[in-house]
Amino acid sequence: MPSQHILIFGNSGSGKSTLASALAASRGFAHLDLDTLAWLPTSPPQRAPLADANTQLQDFIKDNTASSGWVIEGCYTDLLALVSADADHIVFMNLPVEACIANAKTRPWESHKYPSKAAQDANLEMLIGWIAQYDERDDEFSYAAHKEFYTRFHGRKTLLTKNVDLESIEL
Repeated sequence: MPSQHILIFGNSGSGKSTLASALAASRGFAHLDLDTLAWLPTSPPQRAPLADANTQLQDFIKDNTASSGWVIEGCYTDLLALVSADADHIVFMNLPVEACIANAKTRPWESHKYPSKAAQDANLEMLIGWIAQYDERDDEFSYAAHKEFYTRFHGRKTLLTKNVDLESIEL
């Protein structure tokens, strides 16, 4: 039986949103991008309290578990850990940093994150720098945190090292 509750994670630009959107559309799953609840609407951006994000995560799962399924995606291992017991499958998008940077340069406008494509593009230089630091960082967004999360998960796992079409992977 195909997985019904999937977590997708990896570096910025790895293709998490693209894969999650395709999966949600093909299976009729609910889709949650963790960026939408991880940050407060402040300038400069600040992380939302973990308890507030957890409440929203639990509401999302409760509202969507009885339906056809859900997919949650993001780079926040602290948030993913809050719902890992509810997931039956995780997907680690472990692409090379260079591929993530190339993806970031060609990403379509993410209207749920930016008021315009120009605003998104104005953030591109910072994003590329962030992506490039993936292997060196030691925070909840880092390669080390993602690898540990992947290793500790006891359910079904998929490790992707390149972007692939949804049809070419078994989820």
